[in-house]
Amino acid sequence: MARYTGPTTKIARKFGEAIYGEDKSFEKRNFPPGQHGNNRRRGKKSEYAVQLQEKQKAKYTYGILERQFRGLFKKASASKGITGEILLQLCESRLDNVVYRLGIAPTRNGARQLVSHKHITVNGELVNVPSYSLRAGDVVAVREKSKSLEAIESSLNRNSSVYEWMTWNSDTMQGTYVSVPERLQIPENIKEQLIVELYSK
Repeated sequence: MARYTGPTTKIARKFGEAIYGEDKSFEKRNFPPGQHGNNRRRGKKSEYAVQLQEKQKAKYTYGILERQFRGLFKKASASKGITGEILLQLCESRLDNVVYRLGIAPTRNGARQLVSHKHITVNGELVNVPSYSLRAGDVVAVREKSKSLEAIESSLNRNSSVYEWMTWNSDTMQGTYVSVPERLQIPENIKEQLIVELYSK
């Protein structure tokens, strides 16, 4: 599958922020990649270049390919409300993202792998589709046989993030997607309006 599997620090440096979470390599070299780094002369970016970069940042952040992302945009456009806000809410409601937010996996890539390898259930049913869209009230849990996995235990022990739109029960290893997050609650630094402008051309 044509998903990006290269060095994440390089991508983070491209956007000038640690979009994949804590990254010691990025902290040391938080300037654009390339032979000349900061010294390369860069003219002012065009409006299109700024919009395209914002879309790329969103795609890399959530690990979504162009075709899927465009599909989410069409769905957001057809919905009532602010298109950009709904687009981010659709990205947040993906199963792989919720598994990551709950702390079951340390990264979205790791969360995608756990879902694909059948370690996660939704409302008691096994779901192995990372793009599965959750609804308010859905219960996401670690499958009984997978609860002793070292990778999951390690990630949960290190996780300290708390999100208002989710609850987590560490005893039963299950969380509830309580509600769709408001834009102010989503911590990602994405200017969704630029993405809307790009796709609306």
